[in-house]
Amino acid sequence: MDLIIETLTKNAFVTALAITGLVMLFSQLLSKYLTNNKLQASAIAITLGLVAAYFAGLYTGGEKGISDIAIFSGFALLGGSMLRDLAISSTAFEVDVKEIKNAGKIGIVALILGCVIPFVVGAGVAWSLGYKDAVSMTTIGAGAMTYIVGPITGTAIGASSDVIALSIAIGLIKAVFFMIATPLLARFMYLKSPRSAMIFGGLVGTTSGVAAGLAGTDVRLVPYGALVATFYTGLGALLGPSIFFLTLNAFFG
Repeated sequence: MDLIIETLTKNAFVTALAITGLVMLFSQLLSKYLTNNKLQASAIAITLGLVAAYFAGLYTGGEKGISDIAIFSGFALLGGSMLRDLAISSTAFEVDVKEIKNAGKIGIVALILGCVIPFVVGAGVAWSLGYKDAVSMTTIGAGAMTYIVGPITGTAIGASSDVIALSIAIGLIKAVFFMIATPLLARFMYLKSPRSAMIFGGLVGTTSGVAAGLAGTDVRLVPYGALVATFYTGLGALLGPSIFFLTLNAFFG
């Protein structure tokens, strides 16, 4: 056992990759057999990661969550900003910008409204709860857009780790809500056509929430909603650290 632990500790990054793969496998099994694929595996995995980081932080009294434990130190690199941004950038390379034309002008309007409205609401809630500086308000507002835009924005403008974690949690709650609520509210929202799915994808934005929600509604609508939602993260990542932050900084800086 000592030899196994020593080997895993020396190869911490490989260990982190292996553990991440096992967590994803476990999350997929939970999604399939416990929720009938209505709660996406990625949301379950993120939740498990946040819980593990919290309890590991309590156990070690450190500031880096689970990576403070020697055998799990590889997560400091795997969960760091370099690989996170690389993953986001590599995903963006798969998108053809010309495809956005398929959504028409209404898709662009939905994207803009989908970015602005949750940001304003998130920043407003942050201010009401005592986060009255521009950096924290921007980060939490960006987290209300998606759990990816939040940490990207927070890292870019120098937010503290606890504010960034809060932005991730807010975005995760949003994603899980739409995963579960979309099939229940589909008739109310008139989610019946590809055009309505595109508008929905632009307004909601969180790709995992849109894809899983539409899959539970009508699997034929998934490509249309995901098509527009794919651009949401990129647009939010551009607007968050720039226009949104500069605007709030002008008033609360």
